[in-house]
Amino acid sequence: MSKQLVLILNCGSSSLKFSVIHPYNGKKFLFGMVDSLLTSKSCVTWSNNGIKYKHILNEKIAHKTAINFIIENILKKEKKLFEFIVAIGHRVVHGGKKLRKSVIINNKVIKFIEEAACFAPLHNPANIYGIKTTLNLFPSLSRKNVAVFDTAFHQTMSETAYLYAIPYFFYKNYSIRRYGAHGISHQYITYKTSKILNKSLKSLNIISCHLGNGASVAAICRGVCVDTSMGLTPLEGLVMGTRSGDIDPAIIFFINKQLGINLQDIYKILTMDSGLLGLSGVSSDLRYIEKKYYCDKNAKRSINIFCHRLAKYISGYTCLMEGRLDAIIFTGGIGENSCLVRELTLSKLIFLGVKMDISRNLTVRSGFYSNINVEGTIPVLVIPSNEDWIIAQETMTVINKTK
Repeated sequence: MSKQLVLILNCGSSSLKFSVIHPYNGKKFLFGMVDSLLTSKSCVTWSNNGIKYKHILNEKIAHKTAINFIIENILKKEKKLFEFIVAIGHRVVHGGKKLRKSVIINNKVIKFIEEAACFAPLHNPANIYGIKTTLNLFPSLSRKNVAVFDTAFHQTMSETAYLYAIPYFFYKNYSIRRYGAHGISHQYITYKTSKILNKSLKSLNIISCHLGNGASVAAICRGVCVDTSMGLTPLEGLVMGTRSGDIDPAIIFFINKQLGINLQDIYKILTMDSGLLGLSGVSSDLRYIEKKYYCDKNAKRSINIFCHRLAKYISGYTCLMEGRLDAIIFTGGIGENSCLVRELTLSKLIFLGVKMDISRNLTVRSGFYSNINVEGTIPVLVIPSNEDWIIAQETMTVINKTK
C-alpha cells in the first residue's frame, strides 16, 4: 500500500461523501456517505475492500458530528489506512472571482469561500463546515488541507461566454458573470475521454453532460472549457431535480407583483420546488418519474422537457467545436443510468450525425463505461465520473508545489 493517501470530503447541504484514495492511480481503499443530515433518518453507508456497511444514526446530526463519526468509528479502526493519510482534499462548489484554482486552505481562503457563499448558498456553507471541522480534528495536517473548486475548470471561458448582457458595471464592481459548476466532474470526463479516444487534450473537442439532481453541460474545445450551462449560481441552465434552470427573468417580477409572492419565497420556489419536482408534482427523483413515463402524463411531460432542454444545449454547443465534434458524453446519476433520457435526447440530434445503438443503450448502467453509438458514427460515451480522483490529484499537486 502506498504511504501517501488522501482523505476526500464532499460536504453537501444534506449529505457528506467521503473516501480514502490513492492520488496517483485512483484506487479507492474506502468510500462512503452520510445521508439525510439534520433529520432523524441520518445514516452512514460505506464500503471497504468490497464489503458494504450501514449504520443508522437515529438522530439529527450536523456535519461536525458526521465527520467525527467517520474518523472515530471508521477511519481509526482502519489503522493501515488512517496512518497513511497525508492530506485532505475538499470539494468546494464556488470559488467566486478570487479563488480560480486549487489552493491550500488558510484563514484568508476560508474568508474568500465565505464571501463566495452568496453565489452558492446551499453549498459553500456546508463546504466550510467540513473544512473547519477537519482543521480542528487533524492539527498535524493543518497545512495540508486543499480546496478544489467546481468553478475552476471553467476559468478558461472567454468573456464572450461568461459575460451577461447587462451593464458591464455589474461585472466590474460586483463580479456578476457566468462561473459554472460541476467543473471537477467535467475535468475528469475530459481526461478520461482523451484516454479512451487516444487523443491529446489539446486536440479534444467534446460535449460533456453531467446529469444528476444538479445538471450541467460543458463545451470543451481543445481540452479546455469554452462554455457551460450553469451561470452565476447553479440555478441556471438545464432542468434539474428541484431547480428550474433557464427561465425568462421577467417571471420573477410577474410572480412578485401580480401574485404578491416575496423574493425570498420566489427564490425557494425556483431552487427547491421547481425542475422535475415542479413539473411532475410528485418527485424530484428521475428514477421514480421514469417508471411512470408511459402511464402518467405529468411524468412524460417532465422527462420530455428535461430532454428537450438538454438536446438544445448539446446542439447549440456544437457550433463551438471548430468544425469537429469528437464525442458526446453522459455522466452523473441520470446520465449513467437513464437509458430513456439518453434515447429521447439523442433522437433529437440525428441531424448532427448522431446514431444510437438501441441494444447497447439499454444495457448501460451506473459504474460501467460503454459507447452507445452505432459504429462509424459520432462517439456517444457513458462514463462514470470520478471526482474524488481529480480532487486527490489536485490536492497532492498543490501540496508538492509548496514544498
